[in-house]
Amino acid sequence: MKIIDVHTHGLNGLDSRSSDVRHITTIAQLHGQQGVSEIILSIYPATIKIMRENLSIIKKAMEAQVEVINISKSVVTNGQIEFPPFNHALIRGAHLEGPFLNPEFCGALNAASFLKPTEQNLESLIEGYSDIIKIITVAPELDGAVNLIKKISHMGIIVNMGHSKATYAEAEAGFKAGTKCITHLFNAMSPFTHRQPGLAGFALTNKDIYVEVIADPFHLHQSTIDLIFGMKRSDRVIVISDSVKETILSTNNKSPLQVSNKLVGGAMTITESANRLVQIGYPPETILKYISTNPSTFLKVN
Repeated sequence: MKIIDVHTHGLNGLDSRSSDVRHITTIAQLHGQQGVSEIILSIYPATIKIMRENLSIIKKAMEAQVEVINISKSVVTNGQIEFPPFNHALIRGAHLEGPFLNPEFCGALNAASFLKPTEQNLESLIEGYSDIIKIITVAPELDGAVNLIKKISHMGIIVNMGHSKATYAEAEAGFKAGTKCITHLFNAMSPFTHRQPGLAGFALTNKDIYVEVIADPFHLHQSTIDLIFGMKRSDRVIVISDSVKETILSTNNKSPLQVSNKLVGGAMTITESANRLVQIGYPPETILKYISTNPSTFLKVN
């Protein structure tokens, strides 16, 4: 069974902004040591030049990976899921978390680097790298976003919605244009209200769209996690780490990763989050589905 993290920026002082191939392969190695067999490396929004440099290094790291163990023999023992370590997690590709996002919901991302969702900006960004780009997050309410979503989807790249102020109707338009998933549900998006359910409300009520869930103790209240798991089809939930360079593996005392009172990323790997959820009381088989079968199926949707 493959354990797949579709949203990680890095960990242990390293992230996807590095210009050193060895840093990227070390990120893969660290994930592998935690029992993760495959990762999608998320790239931060920046100038097109910098994002392309990040893509270049990730592509070289993917080419450099030679000996990778892909198949996990995860087992449930005494109410815990055991994740055997690997030499490396296989880098499946890149996720562009931007730059076609809404500055009002930038979260910890650099809003100054966000761009208008135009075909020219897209082509300048991804030319020569479309083969390794697996996911692009877009805010569907931006002018031109719906047409860009259609174009990206037709290229075989998965489009997520996130970092967004979308109304329910705008989220629905994004879904009809081809989006498949919501990036870290409830985080960096307009709040759910009874008259304006917004992107979060659309995510919960649409039976077909996938949702990413950061399942550390800090990004979502436990009752919110209960709500997501209770409302969504069990095959549409994907637990992610959203780990960043500040995510440290060596400590058992997890604390929120914050800069200027903003959460900057997940505090746990997906294997740590999985066992946390099992300890809370969720069935191990269900949690394994959220980090194995579901992300594997999701990456094939286009």
